[in-house]
Amino acid sequence: MWRNVASNALTFLVVAVFLFGGLLLWAQNEYSAEGPLQAPICLEVPRGTNMSRVSENLSGQGAVSSAMLFRLGADYTDRTQQLKAGSFLVPEGASMAEIVDIVTRGGASTCGTEVVYRIGITRAVVEVREIDPQTGRYEQRAEFTPGEGEAPEVYASVREAGDTRYRVALAEGVTSWQVIEELKQVDILEGEVAVPEEGALAPDSYEITPGDTRASVIERMRQAQELILAEAWADRADGLPLESPEEALILASIIEKETGNAQERFDVAAVFVNRLEQGMRLQTDPTVIYGITKGQGPLGRGLRQSELRGATPWNTYVIDGLPPTPIANPGRASIEAALNPSGADYRYFVAKTLDPVDGHNFAVTLDEHNRNVAAYRALERERDN
Repeated sequence: MWRNVASNALTFLVVAVFLFGGLLLWAQNEYSAEGPLQAPICLEVPRGTNMSRVSENLSGQGAVSSAMLFRLGADYTDRTQQLKAGSFLVPEGASMAEIVDIVTRGGASTCGTEVVYRIGITRAVVEVREIDPQTGRYEQRAEFTPGEGEAPEVYASVREAGDTRYRVALAEGVTSWQVIEELKQVDILEGEVAVPEEGALAPDSYEITPGDTRASVIERMRQAQELILAEAWADRADGLPLESPEEALILASIIEKETGNAQERFDVAAVFVNRLEQGMRLQTDPTVIYGITKGQGPLGRGLRQSELRGATPWNTYVIDGLPPTPIANPGRASIEAALNPSGADYRYFVAKTLDPVDGHNFAVTLDEHNRNVAAYRALERERDN
């Protein structure tokens, strides 16, 4: 009798183990399998929520087949306590494992409403935009110039929403004065901050939150630029006529203001490096403009001959070598170009056409350069007539 009982118990145990193993295998497959979501959704994860509420939300929107299995999978992979607040794009057919990764890996939100404060060289704008989960593309809802009249109603409404994201985006070549003046218009920031040294800020996009101080945002921009410059300086070419990272930053700012064409930055850098090596003056118009404006906005007109001859610390038509400070905040690409020029023998360049997008004609000799200048002057006369 006891032998039969033991045999039956053993059989039951074996069956239970197999059933549990099969259930575990099914759960693992279900957790990693393609999900039931038929179209992308924007998943809102409020601050202070938990994985249980997120799982119920996902189940209600048809994104997961089982809220319980979603929670158990997050627990099993030790991701439950890593839940991040934000708005996250969940793609069509995303598995539970993929969704857990989306809501726990951190970083900027990937969908929802966003306000972008763009600080450009000639103007600043505020954009209110919203991502379309179906296309993954932003659709603009409003655009306006800060400080000019009342902001549109849609801006006020998204400011009331708790899940709106905010970014400050700096264009390459903006001056530090421009950055500070425009940050004063960003009404979700607090406090005052002095104008930092020219060139000290990294042009990039920075996520901000209501209540951040302007000083803290500037410090992030400063730290980013310090890191970029240090990395580029460590990877610089040998034999450059630059004594310090600070001199590299000055040269990079000139390159930044001379060309927005990514393909020719390294050739522009070569021109200036060659001129420095040969003791030639840099003779670049943006340094003259900076000596006039001190970076406090665009000049808004052409340079006069008297200004080209005017003595300022930045006018490279009258001073030797580099000016004493950068003339703008250069981006990473211009810093890298300054420290790794193309190696071409160019010493001169002039615009190809009246459209800056078309880039420049480069020359090794003065005679060749004079021919390029004559061709450009002919285009100017044709336009004026």
